[in-house]
Amino acid sequence: MNWREMARVANTLLAALAAALLCEWLHTPIPWMLGPLLVTALASMLGAPTRSSVLLRNGGQWVIGAVLGLYFTPQVGALVVGLWWAIALAVLWALGMGGLFGGWLQRQHAGDFAHLPPGAWRATSYFASAIGGASEMTLLAERHGARTDLVAAAHSVRLVIVVVSLPFAMQWAQSHWGLQVDARLLPKPGEVHWPGLLVLGLATAAGGLVMTALKRTNPWFMGALLVSMGLTLADWNGSAVPKNLSDAAQLVIGVSLGVRFQREFVHTAPRWLASVASGTVVMMVLSLGFGLALSWATGLHPATMILGTTPGGIAEMAITAKVLHLGVPVVTAFQVCRLVAVLVLVGPLFRWVLGPEKKADLLVSGLGDKS
Repeated sequence: MNWREMARVANTLLAALAAALLCEWLHTPIPWMLGPLLVTALASMLGAPTRSSVLLRNGGQWVIGAVLGLYFTPQVGALVVGLWWAIALAVLWALGMGGLFGGWLQRQHAGDFAHLPPGAWRATSYFASAIGGASEMTLLAERHGARTDLVAAAHSVRLVIVVVSLPFAMQWAQSHWGLQVDARLLPKPGEVHWPGLLVLGLATAAGGLVMTALKRTNPWFMGALLVSMGLTLADWNGSAVPKNLSDAAQLVIGVSLGVRFQREFVHTAPRWLASVASGTVVMMVLSLGFGLALSWATGLHPATMILGTTPGGIAEMAITAKVLHLGVPVVTAFQVCRLVAVLVLVGPLFRWVLGPEKKADLLVSGLGDKS
């Protein structure tokens, strides 16, 4: 990174810090992520030279993964294991909802993208609607000859709508109804102890490096989460993570989401983006009903189940649960299992739905996955 790029990163971070402090003063939910996300997205779409550092983003995910893992006490671990059937239902729900959304997108915009080969258009709508990570879905879409710009834009829109709207809804419900989740899911009182924090930092960094070497998805978040979770489940009580460090991690994650919305984004098939936005709202409403049903079946708080089943990102939904004290371990477990299942299953499901004959046509066109 040259000095010009470093200056852009620094200026973006300063603007993000100002936005975070403003949101904190205004008492908005998750101010250290929402403020940076919104100001960075707006500045990017207006053509400002914003930039996110991959190194800082990875560091933010590392910190958040370590923080969330500290919630998984042995008691909480037993509770989450007992919810395996609900997690399985949530995975099936996400796959089914994404499939229906993809079918609707395919029919809704078939005329707009009639110039694409049929297989490429099916891949575009399918991977744009799958409720998984944006980068992973875009990569899978590219392997199947899809319009990757449309896929990436769809996931960015979905994620931002969920991240911006849901925390405000939860904060409103909390202020009006006084949401109180199961006491077992609240964080243990913890203090920062520097020797313990050093051990936690080194151990979770090793987890991130291992996951990176294995080329896993979200390696710094997942590696840190799994190591921190393992230590906590073993009843290790070395140290909490300083709040300022957690706030800084949320800030750089917010910036990394906001910079996706460059000026060109606004001109990327407006009707397509409008459909994705409206479809995301419908999925959120349906997930609200599904979360309430799971809450009734499990006996857990509705807010926890709604955050666990909503079509958002792991880190973002877990951060919302952490800041508003809405059951971090359950939310994290539901979101992690859903993401892993989607990443593992969407590719084979697409090939199965596409069928051998249609897949052959796609390969002949030179657009399919030849690996």
